[in-house]
Amino acid sequence: METVFRLESPRVIAAVAHVVRDVGIAEELAQDALVAALEQWPRDGVPDNPGAWLTTTARRRAVDLVRRRENYARKLQEIGRDLETAAPPEEPADPDDIDDDLLRLVFTACHPVLPAEGRTALTLRLLGGLTTAEIARAFLTPEPTVAQRIVRAKRTLATRNVAFEVPYGPDREARLGSVLDVIYLIFNEGYAATAGDDLLRPALCEDALRLARLLAGLMPKEPEVHALAALLEFQASRTAARTGPDGAPVLLEDQDRRRWNRMLIARGVAALGRAEATGDGAPGPYALQAAIAACHAHAYRYEDTDWTTIATLYGLFAARSPSPVVELNRAVAVSMSEGPEAALAIVDAVADDPALRGYHLLPSIRADLLARLGRTEQARTELTRAIGLTRNARERELLTTRLRDLDRPGGRPGDRAP
Repeated sequence: METVFRLESPRVIAAVAHVVRDVGIAEELAQDALVAALEQWPRDGVPDNPGAWLTTTARRRAVDLVRRRENYARKLQEIGRDLETAAPPEEPADPDDIDDDLLRLVFTACHPVLPAEGRTALTLRLLGGLTTAEIARAFLTPEPTVAQRIVRAKRTLATRNVAFEVPYGPDREARLGSVLDVIYLIFNEGYAATAGDDLLRPALCEDALRLARLLAGLMPKEPEVHALAALLEFQASRTAARTGPDGAPVLLEDQDRRRWNRMLIARGVAALGRAEATGDGAPGPYALQAAIAACHAHAYRYEDTDWTTIATLYGLFAARSPSPVVELNRAVAVSMSEGPEAALAIVDAVADDPALRGYHLLPSIRADLLARLGRTEQARTELTRAIGLTRNARERELLTTRLRDLDRPGGRPGDRAP
């Protein structure tokens, strides 16, 4: 039940928000549908399409709520005359038919009346299906702080009567940056979960990729929209090869590239081409990341990877969007193109940045560089620190294996992320 609701809640909330025009109320009605499922499914059995059942139940309650309001007539006019002729509860709508509602939900949650941190937290909660605790861990923020951001965001949207819509013109452009960022964050949470027993959460990747494709169709002249779509296509193409049969992470150098999805790679190449064709200046951050991902996608063997180009692209990315995390990624590329000593200098330059406090990949990357330089004891200390910081069970297992590898004669930990 928990798994079904986690997967389906974004679609349920989006469908209901289309009716009630209030994301806070929509979330409550989705929870009501879950309660109804808890009461009925144990008795009647799980329906063939649980998501459609939840959506239909929540929409029915939403319609009842609208009907009970004193201003029912005005609301009915706003949402259209199709309420009375909508598919009956006995014939659940196909969940894939409400993708546009998901996109409306993203733009609503990214309204400029909300502060940036509120937009991100609310979107990850409503569309990403993340709990407050997971969002807090993802952003290294206290859980009560995240909870307050979500409550304030929903209250602000309600009190300011923010329309549940995909805006047009300047309003759309004003929200586009936040929309791209949250879609990217949702994908990342699915691609490398911050916590839990599994490395991947495929449903989040699929939702983010679907949203990116929809946005690219909606805004065909925006290069960064196509660039984000390209980046996610490239990243998603590697999903099947990133874990073994038991769910354990597989490092990039060890992945069976025959399992990379060539259709998604082709889609990524096409999307990156559209980004380049529509751009009229220096590439944006998503275009640079997509170009990096393309370098990996074009290498049929790990040994064929063009690390020099990747390091150069990361340098451009760091200049365009300075970030200690970008510097860590650049350090990995530099370690492959110039050697571990040059890379360690980059890592040490950002090691004290407050944004990396509690970030397990900092000691993990540093451990590999130290091991390659023969400084085994220091590498062991860094790996032990990384194990203590990660909240994902699969990553912890990987780091523990790397620590054991240090004790083998000539052993060193694997140096690339899955």
